[in-house]
Amino acid sequence: MSDLTIRFKRHLSDFELDIDEQLPAQGISVLFGESGCGKTTTLRALAGLERLPDSFCQLGEYCWQDEQKNHFVPTYRRPIGYVFQEASLFEHLNVEQNLRFGWRRIAPEMRKIGIDDVCQLLGISDKLKRRPYSLSGGERQRVAIARALLTSPKLLLMDEPLSALDLARKREFLSYLERLHNELDIPIVYVSHAPEEVIRLADHLVLMEHGRVCLSGPLQQTLLNPKSAQLFADGASSVLHTVVTSHLNGLTELACGAEVLRLSKRNMPIGQKVRCRIFASDVSITLTRAQDSSILNLLPATVVSLQSGVQPNEVLIRLELADKTPLLALLSRYSCEHLKLAPKMSVWAQIKAVAIL
Repeated sequence: MSDLTIRFKRHLSDFELDIDEQLPAQGISVLFGESGCGKTTTLRALAGLERLPDSFCQLGEYCWQDEQKNHFVPTYRRPIGYVFQEASLFEHLNVEQNLRFGWRRIAPEMRKIGIDDVCQLLGISDKLKRRPYSLSGGERQRVAIARALLTSPKLLLMDEPLSALDLARKREFLSYLERLHNELDIPIVYVSHAPEEVIRLADHLVLMEHGRVCLSGPLQQTLLNPKSAQLFADGASSVLHTVVTSHLNGLTELACGAEVLRLSKRNMPIGQKVRCRIFASDVSITLTRAQDSSILNLLPATVVSLQSGVQPNEVLIRLELADKTPLLALLSRYSCEHLKLAPKMSVWAQIKAVAIL
């Protein structure tokens, strides 16, 4: 399927939305930004819940809106699933009946996923006879996602589905969303203002501010842009794609290309793919490999570029590991000058095990 093309415009007295983007019709595209930046309006326009003037929306060969031709497909005719901030389940129906409501909307020959399969995927097989009021917030949201999936959508829209959950439930729920991402071939557009959700889920990241797109692209590349550190309030960071290889001595070891990363032991099965977020401020640099150090992760790297950080006396350094994996380090300007860092220099990146998220 081709990309998702969106051109949405909206002018209000105190707000202007102006977006022209092509999102990949695969994986998870995350719209990220502060409240009021236009994320939810964009999602509602995608769903056809709001008809914005002078706008266009097309998924592959399916054109859902082209205002220049006075063409608009209403929500009920768009093959989408929509998961709101609140689960919006039918309280008078049990879980199974809620799921069958979505199931019956689709002709048998159009169904791509079965009730048993989606229940197993989202861990709700033992809750089919329960009413929504007896479920936790995370369980309700899993039922809402299952119901949306049972309509066999060509596109799944999710509007901050974790916003009402506490931190423990959010982290539990994220594991289900990761399974959904890994096991189903359904493109997802996901709205969030939580960096943890972005890092765990996003394949493509769209950073929004005041109704406009500031940065857009694959997650790993977009995070390398210094401006992302300003839009992510918690600072510049890198994402490394790794695989769990072992657990020993209170540590979990991950393969990252040709290198090994060590972090505080996590309850993750061998072979599981893991995205690791590393803040640039947690990466230090030496010119030679440190000996007798408490820092467990010592990685050979090459300096690619140096740019001014958010603060005038800071420098954001882009490194490349041996397999070309990018890694950011944030150093004081004094340290950079003391080490005489420059592009193409060979250095060692140091990362504490407890600093890997």
